[in-house]
Amino acid sequence: MKPAGAFVTIHSMKIVVLDGHTLNPGDNPWDSVAKLGELKIYDITPADQVVERSRDADIVITNKSLLTADVISKLPNLKFISVIATGYNVVDTAAAKARGIPVANVPAYSTDSVAQFTFALILELAHRVGHHSDVVHEGKWSKQQDFCFWDTPQVELAGKTLAIIGYGHIGHRVAEIGKALGMKVLTAGRDKAKVREIIASADVVTLHCPLTADNASLVNRDFLALMKPTAFLINAARGGLVVEQDLADALNAGKIAGAAVDVVSAEPIKPDNPLLKAKNCIITPHIAWASLAARQRLMQATAENIRAFIAGKPMNVVNP
Repeated sequence: MKPAGAFVTIHSMKIVVLDGHTLNPGDNPWDSVAKLGELKIYDITPADQVVERSRDADIVITNKSLLTADVISKLPNLKFISVIATGYNVVDTAAAKARGIPVANVPAYSTDSVAQFTFALILELAHRVGHHSDVVHEGKWSKQQDFCFWDTPQVELAGKTLAIIGYGHIGHRVAEIGKALGMKVLTAGRDKAKVREIIASADVVTLHCPLTADNASLVNRDFLALMKPTAFLINAARGGLVVEQDLADALNAGKIAGAAVDVVSAEPIKPDNPLLKAKNCIITPHIAWASLAARQRLMQATAENIRAFIAGKPMNVVNP
C-alpha cells in the first residue's frame, strides 16, 4: 500500500461510482466527493460492465457491485476502493491487498436508523397498526357496536424478553431502546451455546450480526424449534442468516407467532421466495438503513475516506 504520508495529486484522481442510486436517488448530492477528483457516477452497473466502467479509475466506489479478484486484476490504475456500506463482502479484500489497494468501508453510519427501524418492525408485529388502519378505511370500524375492536392480539412489550444476536453498534442501540420500553434484554455474540440459551426464553429475537461463513443459515429449523410459539423473529441484518423455507414452514405451522424481515437472501426479492406466502410475515425492501440522515452521514464519511487516502493516511481500512 502507499506509504504513510505519501500524497496523491487530487487532479489526477479519476473516481467512478458503480451503483450510486440508492445513496443518492436525488436528495443527497455527490458534491463532497466531486470536489476530490474527476467523478463519474453510474446509478447501476451490470456485472458484465464493471470492468469496462472502472478500467481507467484510480478510485472505485461500490455498494453492491462485485469487485472480485478477476475484476481487480483487470483494473490497472486502481489505487483505492471505497465501499459505501458497512459490510464489505462485495470486495475480494485479499486480492486488493495483494495489489496494495486499500479497501475502506463506513462503519456505524446507520446505527440509529437501523435500531429505530428494528423497533418499527417489532411494534408492527405487536400491534399491526398498518392492518388496523386499512380495515378502518375499508369501513370495518363504522360497522362495530362497541367503541373499539382489534383483529390481532395487542402485545405490550414492557416485561417481555428481547434477545439480541450480534452486539455491535446497532445491537447496543437496540438494547437501549428495549430497556427504555421496559424490556428485559439478553445478548449473544458468536457463542452458539449462548445464542441457543437466550432464544429459548425470548419473546422477541432480533438479528444484528454480520453474515459470515460461521453464521450463514443461523436461523434454521433447529433454531426456530427453540423459540417460543408466541415469539417474534426480526431480521434487519442480512438475509443469508435465515433459511427462508424453514422460517416460512415455522410460521405456517404456528411454531412462532410472527416474523418481520427487512432483508432476504436474494435482493430484489424473488417472486418464489417462500416468505411471500408465509403467515404473519412482514417484509420490507431493505430500507432500515435508508433514512436521509443516515445516507447523508454515509456520503460525508465516504468523502472523508477518499480525502484521507489522497492525503496518504487512509482510514477505515478493512484489509490492512
